[in-house]
Amino acid sequence: MRIRRRDREAPETPQSAPEPAPYDYDRDGPAAGEGPTSLDPVKSLIVESPPDQAAEAAPPPTAETPAVAGSEVPAPPPEPPEAVSQVEAVGEAEPEQAVVSVPAPAEVPQAETAQTPEPEHTPTPAAEEAPIMRSPSIREDTAGLLNGSKPAARELPRVIAIANQKGGVGKTTTTVNLGAALAEMGYRVLVIDLDPQGNATTGLGVEARNFELSMYDVIMRDQPLEDCIEPTSVKNLFVAPATIDLAGVEIELVPAFSRELKLKRAIDTVVDDFDFVLIDCPPSLGLITVNGLAAADEVLVPIQCEYYALEGLSQLLRNVNLVSSNLNETLEVTTIVLTMFDARTRLSIDVANEVREHFSERVCRAVIPRTVRLSEAPSFGQPITVFDPASRGAVAYRELAKEVSNGAPQRSR
Repeated sequence: MRIRRRDREAPETPQSAPEPAPYDYDRDGPAAGEGPTSLDPVKSLIVESPPDQAAEAAPPPTAETPAVAGSEVPAPPPEPPEAVSQVEAVGEAEPEQAVVSVPAPAEVPQAETAQTPEPEHTPTPAAEEAPIMRSPSIREDTAGLLNGSKPAARELPRVIAIANQKGGVGKTTTTVNLGAALAEMGYRVLVIDLDPQGNATTGLGVEARNFELSMYDVIMRDQPLEDCIEPTSVKNLFVAPATIDLAGVEIELVPAFSRELKLKRAIDTVVDDFDFVLIDCPPSLGLITVNGLAAADEVLVPIQCEYYALEGLSQLLRNVNLVSSNLNETLEVTTIVLTMFDARTRLSIDVANEVREHFSERVCRAVIPRTVRLSEAPSFGQPITVFDPASRGAVAYRELAKEVSNGAPQRSR
């Protein structure tokens, strides 16, 4: 394409640029006597070359464009802004769209989305580390130590040790309230407190200042048991009190001769005066508990309806078998009582079902519920049958007394 002198000599400022002559596009060609000079420079570019070729033939002048060697024509001055904008609009529209690539706005969010996982699919640490709840179960060796057959009925008088080496299962509560329920039925009952805490003593309303001798004097000083017995506010119910001095018996009995049978010899002197002798053993498997097991004919085991209650049951039954084979051949676990039963919890139901499955006929039908009245009664020094005779706890212990006594006739004295 030729560069006409008129375009080269065009004024530099757009204000002095001559107004281009209008072009009539309806005509087939230029009029007679009109040459290409009558066309506007920009229009001439459009007429002479197609839009796609015009962009290649006449690129916009830039400072980096080198001068053509041997050319006498100087570099053209910058075109007016109107011409430049029109040329760029017409000749460079398609190349810019084809060559220049603008990143899609969706690329950045896609990268961010790939790096940031969605919250709904992200596993939480709490869900991954959630502990698995274990069902309460009795060990196989425990079930082998004691079968579920019904124990043989025993005649009066009966000496029963309430034992469980786990604390807080209701041993003292069962001893006090079962004794009161049996006394209410007309049986003559003696409660022997072997726990150094003395809870059975205070639970029956006997204060430490009201007696001179305790079970410590009977075991360690060979005092007669009948001199230690104290009456209670309940008819036919008596108690052999305990003091904190019993805590030293575990050590003082070590060098004693025939130390395991001291309590048995003391009970044999008074057993004919009572129908039931209930021994409240401490929550341990020491020498005091061994004395209680050696002196008893049968064992009543309270089991709290919670998971830990089944953990130490095998050790208790193993110790009962050792005492039975070495010290007391007549000793047997005859009664298992479910205590602190809460029907609102699934755990209590599972523990009760597990115990009944293994020791079916030895488990009492009466279940001791968890009630506030049972916890309040010791603070008044009364058993539940006196403190609140119509409460659920009193009814439960009366039913338990019927099962334990098994309808045995009272002895004539």
